[in-house]
Amino acid sequence: MTSTQSLAVGLIGAGRMGSFHAETLARRLPGVRLAAIADPAPGAAKELATRLDCPKTYTEIGDLLADAEVEAVVIVTPARTHAGLVEAAARAGKAVFCEKPMAVTLDAADRAIDAAREAGVALQVGFNRRFDPGFHAAHEKITAGDIGTPQLLRSLTRDPKLHNPSRIPPWTIFLETLIHDFDVLRYLNPGSEPVEVFAMADALVRPDFKDQGLLDTAVVTIRFDNGAIATAEANFQAVYGYDVRGEVKGSNGMLTMGDLRRTHLTAYGPAGTSAECVPYDQDLFHAAYVAELAEFTDSVRDKRTPSVTGEDARAALGMALAAIGSITTGGAVRVGDVGESPATVEPASSR
Repeated sequence: MTSTQSLAVGLIGAGRMGSFHAETLARRLPGVRLAAIADPAPGAAKELATRLDCPKTYTEIGDLLADAEVEAVVIVTPARTHAGLVEAAARAGKAVFCEKPMAVTLDAADRAIDAAREAGVALQVGFNRRFDPGFHAAHEKITAGDIGTPQLLRSLTRDPKLHNPSRIPPWTIFLETLIHDFDVLRYLNPGSEPVEVFAMADALVRPDFKDQGLLDTAVVTIRFDNGAIATAEANFQAVYGYDVRGEVKGSNGMLTMGDLRRTHLTAYGPAGTSAECVPYDQDLFHAAYVAELAEFTDSVRDKRTPSVTGEDARAALGMALAAIGSITTGGAVRVGDVGESPATVEPASSR
């Protein structure tokens, strides 16, 4: 690719989030073009490509990876397929952006990281909160020492609605939801790593699915090697909107992040005060989703390592697996001491 050519990116996965990323690649990033879309669902890639004037579609992902025109890929498929696709894309010589989680076992994460390293291609993982202006500004202030040494940290994710519990794989609350919180807690405690995790979880939104292994509410306590203590919490149904917030209390001050109000307007009337809340992730993090793909495509063009790496994804996964281990054992778990894959361990609630 010369300085006058646009970067040709292929999308793998044409679902809800894939469609958003496709539109970003096609319309929101100068110097980038959406070159191809692959999705095994009949008609899915074609429908999205028609809407976005994308010239090529595939139902076989391998065909997209074999397309010599495609220089980089964005993977937005079901979570359990991510690691294998990262490996395949890297071996095909494509730079890789992969939605979280990059993998659901540490062995798979290591294989994905090794594949990208051996191929010499960029690998970035979709931890969008790092690109949100508030969370990014907090990271910068903490790095600069503005609030002293972090002592207490908090991150929470409350999704707006639990649609179909029967379609949620085991351990989703840790591997796909709290994985964001685990990453952002590392991001907000720069230079430190988690060492111990204790977790509690239950099916409080849909207790009728508890015997099927659903966990829809969780709180996790994490101790870091600099002594800081953090909590991460998640719930699959906040009826008021999509609620994502963070807080860091340091030795010399405190920072808070996150506001689920659609605007800063507050209405005052006979019934009290009210504010309209954002309903979905694409509303709250629209700019962050665009910024993370801008970072990825810029890093490919500049031949540099992206700011969010496969190693970051592995670290967050280690925290998620420790939380799963804590649920299964009922005690605190050292990060890295989990011996079983979540694919082979049933949630405690189903035993």
